[in-house]
Amino acid sequence: MHTANTQEPARPHGVRRRGKPGEILIYIVLSLWAVTTIYPFLWVIMNSFKLKGLIRSDSFSVPVGDSFTLDNYKTAFDRVDIFGAYKNSLVISITVTVVVVLLAGFAAYGMARYQFRGRNILHSLIIASMMFPVFSTIIPVFRMMFGWHIVNTNSVALSQLSVILPQIAGNLSFAIVVLMGFMRGLPIDLEEAAYLEGYNVYQIFFKVIVPIAKPSFATVAIFTFLWSYNDLFTQMFFLRYKDAFTITRLLNEITSIAGVNYGLMAAAVVLVVVPVLVVYIFLQKNIIKGMTAGAIKG
Repeated sequence: MHTANTQEPARPHGVRRRGKPGEILIYIVLSLWAVTTIYPFLWVIMNSFKLKGLIRSDSFSVPVGDSFTLDNYKTAFDRVDIFGAYKNSLVISITVTVVVVLLAGFAAYGMARYQFRGRNILHSLIIASMMFPVFSTIIPVFRMMFGWHIVNTNSVALSQLSVILPQIAGNLSFAIVVLMGFMRGLPIDLEEAAYLEGYNVYQIFFKVIVPIAKPSFATVAIFTFLWSYNDLFTQMFFLRYKDAFTITRLLNEITSIAGVNYGLMAAAVVLVVVPVLVVYIFLQKNIIKGMTAGAIKG
């Protein structure tokens, strides 16, 4: 009895497979979406190298020759402390990222591996906390910070702390859910073997769980860093003095000062967005790998 050969016949070398109509439509839609997403940023970059008068008269031309200028960036650096704002942004974002990754990792491991009273209620509260927008809780948070005397002070460190604490609380739920979904799918055999070797809970976590779950930890760290870096709403409430301004808070200040100086505003936008873009370009593989691994394991 002969069986039917269901394998696709081999194509000659150099012959490309024709795309199906559905795939072609998907590529067309994605290409249009990419153009509408990338072009506005390219437009901002081009206009950041033009004089403000030229931006008003011809904002779509490419800045070459006499139309090219660095005056907008010179003005931005002369008027405000760009490097100080970058430093404040990095201090806040890195601190938030490290604390969130540690606390979320411990919480996710405990939720995924241990059974205790109130575990289901705690899990429901973690999910429910993701449904509240940040602006719905900012007033009680501000009053609490004011009671602790860490807002409206001349201390840069206290001002940074007043931003760090709400951002940690705001990112924990997402981080716990992502890490818990990954850890639930991990085989428990390695942990049992480590326990028989005499490892305690912390050694098992750092020497067994963390190396295996590194893609998910990287994903959580990247998203937490970017959200903290771009969180203008919280920074507007708690950062009142220029010495403590982050780069996004400084952009808002430049925008209010510049008025109709579109060249200066375009340069400020580029200075804010480019570091985030660089981070994503270099770490996009970790983002995709971590999200895919979490989806498969969860």
